[in-house]
Amino acid sequence: MQCPKCKAEMTAIDIDGTEVDRCETCGGMWFDLGEKEALKASDHEDARRFDIGSPSIGERHNTIRDYDCPRCGAQMIKLAHHEQRHIEYERCATCGGAFLDAGEFDDLRELTPNERARRLFPRLFG
Repeated sequence: MQCPKCKAEMTAIDIDGTEVDRCETCGGMWFDLGEKEALKASDHEDARRFDIGSPSIGERHNTIRDYDCPRCGAQMIKLAHHEQRHIEYERCATCGGAFLDAGEFDDLRELTPNERARRLFPRLFG
């Protein structure tokens, strides 16, 4: 698969039975439907070391908004994560795949103290 952001070849990596794709050039990551959630929930050592890209490159690539899904060719849409609004990623409305830039998956795996409080006390935070 070709990276939708930098156009380099992506490498398929098996982590505890979940096959995900990572760009070795920019560090972007492609998750087919359900893979992001499965890997986020995994305590496997490789899941904790999957996001190896530079967050500064990821921030630059996060500004690329107009591209097609590398799986099915449909237009990708920009979303903010429902619990961590500062994380913006792209999702395909057709096949459900998602692309995260370097640094975003590690950020997604780690809740800040404020995000933990929102999860524990949702009524206090509206």
